[in-house]
Amino acid sequence: LPAAFTLPSGIYNKSSLEDLNIWPYTTLQCSLIIFAVGSVILSTVVGNILVVLAIFTSRALQAPQNLFLVSLASADILVGALIIPFSLAKEVMGYWYFGNLWCSMYLALDILFCTSSIVHLCAISIDRYWSVTKAVKYNLKRTPRRIKGMIAIIWVVSAIISFPPLLKTNRLEEWHCDLNNDTWYVLFSCTVSFFVPCLVMILLYCRIYRVAKHRVSMVSNLRNDTSNSPKTKRLSWTVNRGNPKRDRSISISQTRLMQLREKRLTFVLAVIIGGFVICWFPFFFTYSLNSVCQEKCNISPELFNFFFWIGYCNSSLNPVIYTVFNRDFRKAFKKLLTRASKKII
Repeated sequence: LPAAFTLPSGIYNKSSLEDLNIWPYTTLQCSLIIFAVGSVILSTVVGNILVVLAIFTSRALQAPQNLFLVSLASADILVGALIIPFSLAKEVMGYWYFGNLWCSMYLALDILFCTSSIVHLCAISIDRYWSVTKAVKYNLKRTPRRIKGMIAIIWVVSAIISFPPLLKTNRLEEWHCDLNNDTWYVLFSCTVSFFVPCLVMILLYCRIYRVAKHRVSMVSNLRNDTSNSPKTKRLSWTVNRGNPKRDRSISISQTRLMQLREKRLTFVLAVIIGGFVICWFPFFFTYSLNSVCQEKCNISPELFNFFFWIGYCNSSLNPVIYTVFNRDFRKAFKKLLTRASKKII
């Protein structure tokens, strides 16, 4: 171990110290890993704090359903602040330094936040589905109080899914902090925490896409029919005072505008879900496969480790998606950053 690093007395025996004598990475490799992961931590925490502040300070983003995004961003902030730093320390040192108590809490929180993220996305998919298929009826019920109740249920369900399997963890040695690799646990965890919610989201978004496509087609046909009718032309001429450039139906334009806004939001949320699946699917797939076939699959530890860290990168991805695909978030982020820079100056 490096001379500057000292182990707590009484925790490790002599053989343990001999096993831990060689770190898995060189100094240069450690520096690169710390820089890369540190960047992920910083972007995760700062980016998701901006999301929360943007929703609470921007009128354009204060729709009740955006509270789902606040809760999702909060889970990602906690991942960046409480989970990734300890995963980084474990990765760089090659063993767990922080004791059994924090090991149990770290594992529990890691699974909780990951499960919570996908349950949030599942709830958002259901919310979008209801808002599209039962627009008038559901939107009347979509109050902040109702959304907060759904968010509370999300966290309770995530805790129920996450915590029971942690009663049995692999602690063959003091310096290890790993979940048990029993096949029943791995398959249960991956199925309930990832594969089933993913399937639900994909089916819901396929249905949303069909409904939205059908409605766009209906509005387009209605616009063409009404724009060609003499009555609509006369009414449009009276309303627009004879300006041929504004010769169109106002009501249909407003409907079209609302549908385009809904379509954009649905698209952004679909991108968020797609990003989550792309980031986490390789990890859950190889984790499940390795537990079933063990050594026969011959999955490289380096590849599995890479997939593990790609999953963590997802926590910093959502603020980027909002910035690229949503105009309201871009404006809100710009305002917040401008205010912050003025205060610093």
